[in-house]
Amino acid sequence: MNRHRQLPLGETLKAAFAKLPLAWRGAWGAILVCAVVWSVAGWSAHAVEASWAMIGRGVGQIAGLVAGLALAGGLTRIAVSADLDEARRRGLGPAGLQFGWPELRLLGAALLCAVFMAMILSVAALLLLALFGMAELDAEAINQRNWAAVGPVWKLVLLAVVTLLVAYGVLVMAVRLSLFAPATLGRGHMVSLNSMGVAQGSFWPLLGGLIVVGLPKLVLIGLSAAGLLSGAARDVASALVLSGLEAPLAAVFLGEAYQRLEYWAPDARDPG
Repeated sequence: MNRHRQLPLGETLKAAFAKLPLAWRGAWGAILVCAVVWSVAGWSAHAVEASWAMIGRGVGQIAGLVAGLALAGGLTRIAVSADLDEARRRGLGPAGLQFGWPELRLLGAALLCAVFMAMILSVAALLLLALFGMAELDAEAINQRNWAAVGPVWKLVLLAVVTLLVAYGVLVMAVRLSLFAPATLGRGHMVSLNSMGVAQGSFWPLLGGLIVVGLPKLVLIGLSAAGLLSGAARDVASALVLSGLEAPLAAVFLGEAYQRLEYWAPDARDPG
């Protein structure tokens, strides 16, 4: 059992893009529902009166969560299957509309991963705060943006290096957890931290692939930062792009990566 398989990034991305039409065809209903729900939620938050905005936002987020789980479940079933027939045997519903235990397992795994990352971020933040405190930098110079008077150069360089190392460690954890969804649907039970074992040794290919499939979201962020998208138009555009392109593309890439890296067999004890 080889737990250190290499992930060929080019082949994985090529297979993911080739599988994208299959994801659209198999989960078009879930994509449409998710896009509509989040579009309506975003539009209503800007359109209704302020007194109703919070209620509308809360209802919209709950509906969006349910629609998002159904979409994630449908897309991930397709991503870890060879074709739609196999995905249907895994529980894919008509047009990707289904909601059952697999979706709840996805939610549970996502929450566990989020709690773990929150703990990692807390420890990293406390470590950096302690180091910056021990460095005895000039707080007044920092407030005045007088960087020359903040402290000795060697201290600033050392703190910058440590900060980069801590950020790199956090990023490694986040990327290695990214396979939790295909692992959960592929193995048939909830997989959270154990997904790091699947991704072991493939940090850079996974990171590169996630950057590529995350380009639609990065474009949206850039347009919003430039002021070209704002208010309800931004929310609707985000719902359409994220549901119709970003989510399917990310799902098929992670599914292809998972299938190439998976080492676990149903009749074997999970060593992770």
